[in-house]
Amino acid sequence: MHKIDHDPFSQSELTTILVVSDLKQSKKFYIDLLGARLFREYGGSSIVLEFLGHWILLVTAGGATKDKPNTRFTPPQDKNTISHSFTIRVKDCKQSHEILDARGVTFITPPYDWGAEIRCFFQDPDGHLFEISEYRESNS
Repeated sequence: MHKIDHDPFSQSELTTILVVSDLKQSKKFYIDLLGARLFREYGGSSIVLEFLGHWILLVTAGGATKDKPNTRFTPPQDKNTISHSFTIRVKDCKQSHEILDARGVTFITPPYDWGAEIRCFFQDPDGHLFEISEYRESNS
């Protein structure tokens, strides 16, 4: 008799797909500026990266397929309208900002101190939003 595993994601990993307009430019950004590791490339239309223990699949725009007949992949159309973002919890936001800034990452603003949190945001070449955030314990 076959035992049924009630966890549909047993031994699975999560990959985020980001649609990009220029794969070469995005590859350079993620590897050279953010320090992601190239895992695999697929025929010039997609690459798999490992970044902070997370899988990111960068793909170029594409049309519908048999298994997603009404779905098209397109890069963000407006860098100021965000439907998702990544938050990277860091030990020292100002230091992380300085390192990434020196590598050429362009930030929306410098780190902003909210009291219990210091954070700032940047975007990849297509406008996918990233936040670096330092949480500080309250002394009260």
